[in-house]
Amino acid sequence: MARVTVEDCIDKLPNRYELVLVAAQRAKDISAGSMITVDRDNDKNSVVALREIAENRVSIEDLQESLVKNQQKLVEIQEPEDEEVEIISAEKELAALDSQFSSDMISDEDLNNVMQIHDGSDDDDNLDLDSDVDDIDFDDGADFGDDTYDDDMDDLE
Repeated sequence: MARVTVEDCIDKLPNRYELVLVAAQRAKDISAGSMITVDRDNDKNSVVALREIAENRVSIEDLQESLVKNQQKLVEIQEPEDEEVEIISAEKELAALDSQFSSDMISDEDLNNVMQIHDGSDDDDNLDLDSDVDDIDFDDGADFGDDTYDDDMDDLE
């Protein structure tokens, strides 16, 4: 029965080698659990595959594509286009700059603790910005434990 089946398939695929590869792929698919489209009649998977091909019950193009995919060792990966590569490299550069400057930055809380924030009130009018340093009394009576230092401070006044 198989000889008649092969001769029937030659009309569909004139190359016997290609026929063997396609039929083997279909037989593997049947073994893996694919539904058969002809009666089994106590035949093996290879004979069923040849009968399906002879009766045009399966797509030969789909079997050829499946065969090629199963034989591939390296899966094709779509390479990004030039614009996408430029965008990715720019994003990496920005991330590097961001990480560089983020470590040098002062947090808002630390900034508020160190600096006085001008809130727009008129309290600034009371500041005397033209005052001389001589008017400020630096000796507030602090005792540093060294009398010579206190004497030196008195000499400055």
